[in-house]
Amino acid sequence: MDKKIELQVINITNSQAQVGAFAMLLGEVDGERQLPIIIGPAEAQATALYLKGIKMPRPLTHDLFITALTVLGASLIRVLIYKAKDGIFYSYVYLKRDEEIIRIDARTSDAIALAVRADYHCPILIYESILEQECLHISEEKRVGSEESDTDEGSEEEHRSSAPTPFSLEETLQQAIKDENYELAAQIRDQINSRNKNQ
Repeated sequence: MDKKIELQVINITNSQAQVGAFAMLLGEVDGERQLPIIIGPAEAQATALYLKGIKMPRPLTHDLFITALTVLGASLIRVLIYKAKDGIFYSYVYLKRDEEIIRIDARTSDAIALAVRADYHCPILIYESILEQECLHISEEKRVGSEESDTDEGSEEEHRSSAPTPFSLEETLQQAIKDENYELAAQIRDQINSRNKNQ
């Protein structure tokens, strides 16, 4: 039986493979393999802001989902990346309510955004055969950065990416403005100003 490997979010960066997209870099827990996937700007912002400890005055979609689960007496117990085909990753989220386990198909970016928001440890798992096939090893990072990507720019699914560049609050701000999400942009701008005053 295919072994499951736990992953953790290492970084979220601009993608060199697709304009306007971002790369989420997942790393093997207690290992060296890394898995980069391309995600959309909304999912990148939602996860990056949460990981940076930035709290929004009103709940974002993923926050609402977690709150709804809690109110309904369910909990998110794990995420599983179960398939990779043509550079696209497919995931399940597993929910538990009483003694019932519920499996729901989800985009990998959404599944991970939910997992990092859980008040308890919610593992992000992948089958080892998929990780071994799709991963890059740390020693390969520089070489991978020069490879061409054949991802489809119009796809909403998550793809492998080439080596990323640093992701910052300033870039998140510019993307929020571009998306005309001015409420989010205002909050990010306040956070930037607050950090600048404290430096």
